[in-house]
This record gives sequence, structure tokens and C-alpha cells, in this order.
Amino acid sequence: MDFKAFDYEQLLTLGNALHIAEEVTADFFKFSTAQWRRHPFDVKTLRSLTKEEIRGDVFAMLHRGLLGGERYIPTIRKKDYYLICLQDHHILEAVSRDKAIGLLPLLVYIFTHELVHIVRFGSFLQRFDVRGSKREEEEQRVHNITYEILKGVSLNKLDCVLDAYYGHRICYVSV
Repeated sequence: MDFKAFDYEQLLTLGNALHIAEEVTADFFKFSTAQWRRHPFDVKTLRSLTKEEIRGDVFAMLHRGLLGGERYIPTIRKKDYYLICLQDHHILEAVSRDKAIGLLPLLVYIFTHELVHIVRFGSFLQRFDVRGSKREEEEQRVHNITYEILKGVSLNKLDCVLDAYYGHRICYVSV
């Protein structure tokens, strides 16, 4: 099956979105540049995803691996690194379907959300491998934090994206 991938202009927008997301996430967590280096990550788009990394139900998927043996990090100091695997086709479909949201604000939300996960996993605030209801609770927590980070950001159409994720921030507690 053929999926629509980001074009050159959209990749430029992606770069801008990542920059904004890194800035606002670093500000929220009071991270310095050195602290960001403790949470290494990379971004993959559809053209570089394997078949297994292409998903039908998400805008992005986070993979975790070990970094080590490279010239900058000695083998004895292995550490987690993360891959944000963007699902271009779903993101582009959402932007095409709903004119109230734009590519830049949606990507800012997606990146901020994934960066919050990376910070939480890398700081041992949450285990990467949780499943079931614990995973759902973590997703709600991350959506809430993402909202707190982005609610004061002045970006055209970001409010529409934040509104679209409102239901994901609600935590139902049974009594």
C-alpha cells in the first residue's frame, strides 16, 4: 500500500515544529542544553520507516534502544536513546480532513507529547514498557503535561489542536 510522505516544504515545517517543541519542553522542565543530551533521540519519517514501524492508529510511535560503541559515547557507558517514528500519512490525512488545524501546530503537539514521554522515561518517572491501564494513565498524564506546556504558546491554530485533545486529558476515576 502506498502512503503519502512529507514533501520538502513539509519537512521544513517539521524542522520548525521540532525546534519549537524542544524549546518549550526544555523551558517547562527547566532543562539546559547539557540536560537534553542526557535524553538522546532522533526522528524518522515515513520514507525511513521499516514495515514494522508503520502503524495504522497513531501519529507517532516511540521506539527505545541502546546507544553505545559510537565514537562519542564509550561502549561501557551505554544509555537509552529514542526514535520518534512519525506516521506522515496519518498526520497529512488529519490536516487535510480538518482545516481548523495546521501542519505546524499539529507537529508541535506531536513532538512535545513525544518529548514529554522521553523526559519521563529518561528521568525514571515512568517505565517504558508499561501496558494496559497503566499505559492509558501515563498517556493521560502526558497529554495533560503537553497541554500545560503548550497552553501559553502563541501559534496560529494551536488552540484548535489543544481542543482536539481535550478528551485525552480527562482522567476518569471510579469510586
